[in-house]
Amino acid sequence: MKHPLITKLAALGAVFVLLLIGLAQIEEVVRDRQRYRTLTAQSVAESLAGPQTLMGPMIHSACVESWDAETGKGEERRTTEQRREFLLTAMPEQLQVRSSVGMEERARGLHKVNTFNLKTHLTAQWAGLASLQAHSTVKGSRLQCGAPIVMVAVGDARGIRTAQVSLGEQALALKPGTFHPTYSRGLHAVLPEGVRGQAEPLTLALDLELVGTERLSIVPLGGNTDVKMTGSWPHPSFNGRFLPSERTWGPEGFTAQWRLSSLATTAQQDVQAGRRICAGSYDDAPTEYAPAGTTPRDCADSFGVAFVDPVNPYTLADRATKYGLLFIALTFVAVGLFELMKRLRVHPVQYLLVGAALCSFFLLLVSLSEHLPFGWSYLAAATACVLLLGYYASHMLGGLARGLPLGLGIALLYGLLYVLLQLEQTALAVGSVALFLVLTAVMVLTRKVNWYGLTPAQRSTPPAMPAAAPKDAP
Repeated sequence: MKHPLITKLAALGAVFVLLLIGLAQIEEVVRDRQRYRTLTAQSVAESLAGPQTLMGPMIHSACVESWDAETGKGEERRTTEQRREFLLTAMPEQLQVRSSVGMEERARGLHKVNTFNLKTHLTAQWAGLASLQAHSTVKGSRLQCGAPIVMVAVGDARGIRTAQVSLGEQALALKPGTFHPTYSRGLHAVLPEGVRGQAEPLTLALDLELVGTERLSIVPLGGNTDVKMTGSWPHPSFNGRFLPSERTWGPEGFTAQWRLSSLATTAQQDVQAGRRICAGSYDDAPTEYAPAGTTPRDCADSFGVAFVDPVNPYTLADRATKYGLLFIALTFVAVGLFELMKRLRVHPVQYLLVGAALCSFFLLLVSLSEHLPFGWSYLAAATACVLLLGYYASHMLGGLARGLPLGLGIALLYGLLYVLLQLEQTALAVGSVALFLVLTAVMVLTRKVNWYGLTPAQRSTPPAMPAAAPKDAP
């Protein structure tokens, strides 16, 4: 063969391309499993209740203003009745929410979904209800208003388990729906007509039990909103427009408290304008009020918590597969160094088998993690691949003394990858430092290699000097 090194490099390039195709297929498998998990969450939400948003209490009254207007001239002059429909609302001056959240895991096949049971006590106080007094806009018009209604809107009314509301010492009868033109899901109670326009403070208390899936949000509807939430979930993810002013969490659960003023939030104006209620996410968690494609500008101010699983096996497996290319490249470099420094010959098929074993790790990882905790799945898959590669390298490189270092190097790579998967903020820094150290080791080991000596020297004969012309005879 005239150029064996070029032929070898071309074969290794083809092997590398084949392994990249295999990695792409494995990544597609991981994404498919993620999609199945998303479908599972949607299935649970359809059977139980979806992400929940709690808004209220709020008092409103539907009114109609009508008047007689004359149209036409002469004999065609007619009197017609015109009307204007509008809604009067009264937001609480003080809103206090005390909530406790219990978690329950639901499953569909292999996939698990976090659901919650919220038990909350809301106390709302209005300084007065002057805003429920209707005023004419047309001279001589007639005004008719429905009874004042106190309402609480939720993201998914199927999640309501129990509810009780009281006005002072008087218990009110609760009914489904809100009679609100925008926020229709929830519950309501009819207030006495005598409260309309009263100047004395009005206090309502509501006890509510609500279940939902994965996310809970609250709209800070009060002039001053004070929310304290405790839960048994050790990994809360606070989201929305406002983070809690105080928060603690640990293995036994979390405690969070929000204190907000209407000076800092536009929630009251958003609700009066009929903006949508969003459950902490705009695109991947559509609700009745916030369909897919909703942007933050379309949503009323809210805050809340997502009950996320930090050890989501599909997310971690997807992150792991992104390092597959680096794994294969570093392993090929290690085998190439043995081949170079020990004067060995490793066939491209052997490179292919080594790369296939590395790729199989990621497939083992995602399949085992569906049945075992992620840490044990990672340990089992990494151990199996290290033993297989160490055994094969001992024969491929001509001895245990050569195969063992390669196996230990691959074990070190798996250990580093596990550390990177557990890190979030410093993963890039740790990974870049580790890659620099590997590059440094390769450069030190190959510092004396004569790379030109790897190819046959091109022998060339120096051009012959032209013969000197004979001197002319005298």
